[in-house]
Amino acid sequence: MREDLLIPARHGMAVRLAYGDTVTIVNESGTQVVDTWAFCADDLSHAMSMEHSRVENGRLCAREGGQYVTDRREPILYVTQDASPGVHDTIMAACDPQRYINLGCKEPHRSCSCNLHEAMIAIECPIAKTPQPLNLFMNIPIGEDMTLIQGSPLGKPGDFVTLRALRDCIVAFSACPQDITPINGHSPSAVPLIIERGNVGAGAH
Repeated sequence: MREDLLIPARHGMAVRLAYGDTVTIVNESGTQVVDTWAFCADDLSHAMSMEHSRVENGRLCAREGGQYVTDRREPILYVTQDASPGVHDTIMAACDPQRYINLGCKEPHRSCSCNLHEAMIAIECPIAKTPQPLNLFMNIPIGEDMTLIQGSPLGKPGDFVTLRALRDCIVAFSACPQDITPINGHSPSAVPLIIERGNVGAGAH
């Protein structure tokens, strides 16, 4: 069964996935970063961890055929397909209200952290903290002097990543509202999601 959803620009959404379900995140504009989190359905404190995933993958982000693990080093999401340049950030924290104050904003500004909590509350699964997200399609080059550069997007319209649930989980997304640094091409946009359900055993890793 297929479900087509749309995350409004600058907002978030959380979806429940059963083992074997897939979600495809479409970078329709080619420039949109999508902060992504995953929480175990039976214990929301047990969540996808970028720190642990970097160790298990031996690289900054998983390639197609790789997987992301939890803070207990248990598999949670498998990268079924990555039709993008394959550049995804696992270092930068989700933007939050203080980030925009630090950047000089005088008025309230939407943020990925707030989007996450709003999305989880909307499905009656509130959480206490904001874990480090998987920042899909986000380009953060590391300079020779170890500086972190807020890079411009590298993708093209229609790029996508498909993730398969390796356990029952809740996956949350934020169509990043950052419009001050160049990571979204200064133009945040909506993000289509395609969910395919009932695929247990159909290529699940």
